[in-house]
Amino acid sequence: MANDWQELTKLTQGAPILVQRVKVIETGISIESEFDLPPLAQITAEDQVFVMAFIRASGSIKEMEKIFGISYPTVKNRLSRIADQLPLTETAPPQSSNSEILAQLAHGEITAEDAIRKMS
Repeated sequence: MANDWQELTKLTQGAPILVQRVKVIETGISIESEFDLPPLAQITAEDQVFVMAFIRASGSIKEMEKIFGISYPTVKNRLSRIADQLPLTETAPPQSSNSEILAQLAHGEITAEDAIRKMS
């Protein structure tokens, strides 16, 4: 399957593509709509390999130097270039509205101290 993905990336040569059908292999269910590719799938195959190697190297730039035979600044520059192509993903949980917080308090799901902290 990885080879198929790399072939698709080579065929598109970085041009934007839109997926119109997705099939869940386990259930056989297909969904037809318009789907954007995940951000990592939109970078070049070469950059995808670099990112996978970085993850396999547990984020060690020294290990990346050895794997690719390149200098520390080159690894850093390449990672920065790839990072610039990827959107920043929001990781903070959404803020609860005061009415939601009060409902949680009324149902005994949180303490008064928790409610005060969440509303601050």
